Amino acid sequence: MPFDLARAQAHADAIAAAWAAARGPGGAIVLFDRSGPRATACGGLASLDHALAITPDTAFRWASITKHVLAALVLREGGIALDDPLGTHLPDLAPTPAAVPVGRALDMTSGIADAMEALWQLGVPWTATHTREALYRFTAAIDALNYTPGTEISYTNTGYRWIQHALEPRVGPLGDAWRDAFFAPLGLHSVQFPEDFTDPVPNLATGYWRDEAGAWHSGRYGTHLSASGGLAGSARDLAGWLAALLAERAPVQGLLPRLAERRRLTDGRATGYGLGIAHAPFLGIPLYGHGGSLPGFKNHVLIAPEHGIGVVLLSNREDTDPLGLALEVAAAGLGATLPPATAALPDGLFAAEDGSPFWIELAQGRVTFLGAAEQLFDAGDGWAVSRSPYMWIRLRHEGGAIAGEINHVARRFVPVPRDAAPDPAWAGRWRNDALGAAFEVAVADGTATLTMGVGPLRTAMPLVPLGAGRALGRRSDGPWAQRPCFAFGADSTRVVTNRCRVFSFRRA
Repeated sequence: MPFDLARAQAHADAIAAAWAAARGPGGAIVLFDRSGPRATACGGLASLDHALAITPDTAFRWASITKHVLAALVLREGGIALDDPLGTHLPDLAPTPAAVPVGRALDMTSGIADAMEALWQLGVPWTATHTREALYRFTAAIDALNYTPGTEISYTNTGYRWIQHALEPRVGPLGDAWRDAFFAPLGLHSVQFPEDFTDPVPNLATGYWRDEAGAWHSGRYGTHLSASGGLAGSARDLAGWLAALLAERAPVQGLLPRLAERRRLTDGRATGYGLGIAHAPFLGIPLYGHGGSLPGFKNHVLIAPEHGIGVVLLSNREDTDPLGLALEVAAAGLGATLPPATAALPDGLFAAEDGSPFWIELAQGRVTFLGAAEQLFDAGDGWAVSRSPYMWIRLRHEGGAIAGEINHVARRFVPVPRDAAPDPAWAGRWRNDALGAAFEVAVADGTATLTMGVGPLRTAMPLVPLGAGRALGRRSDGPWAQRPCFAFGADSTRVVTNRCRVFSFRRA
């Protein structure tokens, strides 16, 4: 089917008009083809402090859209092969992650724990400032993986952080290498690589999130940004970059097919992820893209190579659904209909039938798995599917259970028993001496509370029993929340979230 640019632009204009009408932050949408940007739609404010309107030249934090740009430099420069064990280039890694191939560190099948999730599990918020070297030392010393490499997908930024460490001795500072290799030759002068959230970026929009009372707040982030998500620039220049990839212009010729090629699990099954490029569903055509999220920034890009067209959507408001809106714009251009949200699954809290520390919560067609949330859509015959290739979900209601696949692993969940109660044996102090971390559990009157942290960071979270020695907690920091599962044993407790499943605590 041909792509109708006018229809797509009309839909983008409607999205931008809604942002403008809301009189708050908004975003920029750019439609592009192989020659570059073709149409733009902008709405909302880049700065609520100064009432600055968003334009196609407003800079945004691209966040994880950065990932494919790192992978492109790895492929272009050579010297780091995808089959190389990480330890070949990073000899100070702990033995277990050192054996993981570079390709798996880039395609989300490595099992490497995510740095931010790991720190948050230990009570260190992501708003705290962490230097690049401190983060590297911390992650490099973790001698465990979330799962056997190549057996599932779990999104992690750590592999991209590590590849930056491996690449820079060859190419010099990454920001300079990117500029010289890619952005300067293509005339993309707005693109910057701030490695800290406080580094100045010309014309940068402020990212905003809204609290329960409806008040806007600026997003904050302390973790070193790195090659996993540090690039910033305008929507116009991001469209120019993607147009160059699509047109295979120098200096990026031949890279897009290699970046977008579906990677495979060890059993041969193809995933929806390549090297920093993912495959979007629902429109019946090859559709490459990737999202990006930092506090107050929500972004997504899509490329339809058969049609030679693409969509850039950058937003400075936390409540934006960037993939959904980008798919709507693409669907309008194709005259296609997107599937409705599912109504096939019951609401409720469910835990893994086999007693493992895995759980889901369903609410109005939205599923949360180990703290990561996704909207599910009707796939027919009672099946509900996600649209995220790095959070691939296919579930249906079977009797009283919820069964299917999550991230290419078969899962079966049953309702949490109504009489699930905390075990008095959970009470006490639990420590991980290697990390210098500890928490305390108190059980009284049928309720359990876990306390962690020191000084003003000392917080308490109620524990929701899941049965079979498992309990679910919740902590929040600004717009983001983490929901760790604690699997209590006689002498040790394992902590599990979607991106970090490697820490255990011993009874003190």
